Amino acid sequence: MKMKSLLAIILLAMGVTACSTVKKVVYRIDVPQGNYLEQDKIDQLQIGMNQVQVQYLLGTPVLRDVFAENRWDYVFIKREGHNDPIQRTLLVYFDNKGIVTDIKLDDIKNQKVVEKKAQ
Repeated sequence: MKMKSLLAIILLAMGVTACSTVKKVVYRIDVPQGNYLEQDKIDQLQIGMNQVQVQYLLGTPVLRDVFAENRWDYVFIKREGHNDPIQRTLLVYFDNKGIVTDIKLDDIKNQKVVEKKAQ
């Protein structure tokens, strides 16, 4: 009797621990969300551009905040399979005439903030 219960406990423990590896066996598609923020497009973005030029270069922003009308938010999130998501956030600031005055790129993957400001 003791042998059967010991064997049952061992099999149960092995079965429960095997369930934790099943998660990575199942295929998960890559899920990109938001605006693709390609480095060459970001490099072309310059202080002094107008809103039409920025929209032509980067596309429509993900968010135009009602309380910050002079700021456009471009957010890109990519989740590849079972890996952690990669997020990049680009903030473009305009003056009252619609001219770019400040650019902030928050690259969470590389944990750095790149900033361009008007002189």
